Amino acid sequence: MIIWLASYPKSGNTWLRSLIATYFYSKNNLFDFDLLKKIDQFPSTSHFEKYEDLFIKPESTAKFWLTEQNRINQDKKIRFFKTHNALCKINDNSFTDISNTLCAIHIVRDPRNIVSSLAHHYQINKEEAFEFMKDNKKALIEKKGNRFLGFVPLFSWIFHEKSWSECKKFPVLTIRYEDLQNETFQTFKKVYEFLKKITKIETSFDREKTKKIIRSCDFNTLKKLENEKGFKESMTIKGTNKKLNFFNLGHENQYQNLLDEKLIDQMNFLYQEQLQKYNYE
Repeated sequence: MIIWLASYPKSGNTWLRSLIATYFYSKNNLFDFDLLKKIDQFPSTSHFEKYEDLFIKPESTAKFWLTEQNRINQDKKIRFFKTHNALCKINDNSFTDISNTLCAIHIVRDPRNIVSSLAHHYQINKEEAFEFMKDNKKALIEKKGNRFLGFVPLFSWIFHEKSWSECKKFPVLTIRYEDLQNETFQTFKKVYEFLKKITKIETSFDREKTKKIIRSCDFNTLKKLENEKGFKESMTIKGTNKKLNFFNLGHENQYQNLLDEKLIDQMNFLYQEQLQKYNYE
């Protein structure tokens, strides 16, 4: 059965993935990028290359979402998967179902801070990043040859947030990126206790192990590791063969210092319900 680590892009998914992978899969409680292979991303092109379908439309792979998840779950083992997919249906094809999903951990982030991260990651300006977040038909699309093998429907940030946080089909724990950032130990403990309850983990939460893992997955440590070894999930700088830093601003990503007042006012108006819901000032 699958445990989803679900989030809108640039909302802390890779960080939580790093913490979980190090806690459950590292032999020495120290992080390295190879550990992320233990928590694959779904959907991705690798899941659909073997199918004979021509995949002539961007959304063509959606009809195989559940087929592929059924295949993954044949051995009945519990696995984590990272996803940016909205919890949705495409042409009556559900992203997942209770036969394949055990639970989900949903990471939400202040949308006003997502803008700067999106702009950096996709090499667009902040106004374009805001349009990205408002787009009711937004999807991440990847084509290999003539086949559309990569399709991740996001829809708007509001739709994406509600699709996971309001899910009633299976247990979902929603955590704030800001709590993971400012109260890492307590937030990770909350994640662990949620997983323990759902999966019947027999071991107790290990405080000292967690402290060591948090230090190993500190933002500055991850950024240093990326600078030294590179990170395959980082984007290529347009027009070059150089990589853009995936780990960029960290604690310095404060929308008050990065966005102009007009954009802040627009986002405050559009996202007022969510800002209140998550106690974002």
